[in-house]
Amino acid sequence: MSEQSYLLAIDNGTQSVRALLFDLQGNLLGKGKVELEAYYSTQPGWAEQDPEYYWQSLGEACQQLWEQVPIDKSLIKGVALTTQRGTVINVDEQGQPLRPAMLWLDQRRAQVEGKIKGPWGWLFKLIGIDATVDYFRAQAEVNWVAQQQPEVWAETHKLLLLSGFLTHRLTGRFVDSVACCVAYLPFDYKRLKWAAPSDWKWQAMPVRREQLPELVKPGEQLGVISAQASRHTGIPQGLPLIAAGADKACEVLGAGGVEPSTACLSYGTTATINTTRSKYLETIPLIPPYPAAIPDHYNTEVMIYRGFWMVSWFKKEFGLREMQRAKQLGVEPEALFDELVNSVPAGSMGLLLQPYWSPGIREPGLEAKGSIIGFGDVHTRAHLYRAILEGLAYALRQGKEQIEKRSGSKITRLRVSGGGSQSDAAMQLTADIFGLPAERPHTYETSGLGAAIDCAVGLGLHADFPTAIAAMTRVGQVFQPNPQAQHTYERLYKEVYQRMYKQLKPLYQSIREITGYPA
Repeated sequence: MSEQSYLLAIDNGTQSVRALLFDLQGNLLGKGKVELEAYYSTQPGWAEQDPEYYWQSLGEACQQLWEQVPIDKSLIKGVALTTQRGTVINVDEQGQPLRPAMLWLDQRRAQVEGKIKGPWGWLFKLIGIDATVDYFRAQAEVNWVAQQQPEVWAETHKLLLLSGFLTHRLTGRFVDSVACCVAYLPFDYKRLKWAAPSDWKWQAMPVRREQLPELVKPGEQLGVISAQASRHTGIPQGLPLIAAGADKACEVLGAGGVEPSTACLSYGTTATINTTRSKYLETIPLIPPYPAAIPDHYNTEVMIYRGFWMVSWFKKEFGLREMQRAKQLGVEPEALFDELVNSVPAGSMGLLLQPYWSPGIREPGLEAKGSIIGFGDVHTRAHLYRAILEGLAYALRQGKEQIEKRSGSKITRLRVSGGGSQSDAAMQLTADIFGLPAERPHTYETSGLGAAIDCAVGLGLHADFPTAIAAMTRVGQVFQPNPQAQHTYERLYKEVYQRMYKQLKPLYQSIREITGYPA
């Protein structure tokens, strides 16, 4: 095995697309980054994007990388791709989009008509989960398209996730990774393949099996870079494209969080806590674990849908002063927001935030709303900002305890990645709230690194996943819990935060009934 072997990882997230060059020790050698307009919205609650915009931006990110790193491209042994999850694209036989991509952030709902028939229908009624199944059917983008744009549905040759769309553009093949299948599609999360013909999900949506791409496991080859893709991106023609996983799955792998005792926190647009397991385990009953970026493994994920989106929301609504000051000083705004957090004591002087800015499915339920309690005349924007970070950490700690309870095994280590992990203040209060050291991976680009690990193993550049993970991931800075802060948080979490949802749920239900929001 040559030291001079490089791997190209393409990471198409919600906020940007990045072309990342890694070596076999997990060092990031170069980056091309193109900021994305996350989505456009022609109607309230809609979130769409032109699929061609993603492909165009991917090409630009690659060209930026080549300009930045004067490298002999023959040393690049393979390519892997990771993307945002749940973004659906209808295409024709040539792979041309028939309508804009519907993003995971899209909130429109399909009409739910009739009940699931046969034994499945009786079972759902018996165990009282009709509402959960109806939620799935309403959320499924394919149902909305079939109902509202029947001419588009009639022309749909393949239904692709963003990963499948970009894979087709890179290789000319309708194929995707098993570990990218996180969406409202007829996928069997337990067996990690498209659902069996008898599965109820085929009744729940009008998709036919032949409209779905072929699936391969992480580390297997999806195809090779075509001449057309090579012209667009500058990636050498004929290079193998190796299957990786969705961005959160790759983030867990790139953070090195592959032991069940290690939890990976992702402080991204959506905040999540994950552990990796070889056995199927539903942390919340009837909500499946997602496919991991390691073949035949699962990520037991608990998700806070509007995670570090709330930080962006705060900056936009209340953070103009810091944004302007950062511009004048020529520093990143995050540094000044950390100052805000550190100007306030642990516990935000009793200001507690429940971060349910978007409803859930079961825990929290469809009626859930965000709430902030404990206001007094001492509280400022700084207290509110710290309370947002604390609320997210409380919610993720609750997720940790759910995973421990369901699995019967303890979580003893935390790895924290994603945009929010760049904040030292967020890392410290995470350690304090969990009462565990919070470890930051050696690179911020953990989802790209996870894809590169899949690529390295798939090409045989590392013998297997344990070897690749040992060689390519390591811990950077570690934040130890502060005993005094930990004591304050322990009481606030147990005596206040854990009781908030139960106490407020009837009020949330009344608000929903009176105002019709959330629908």
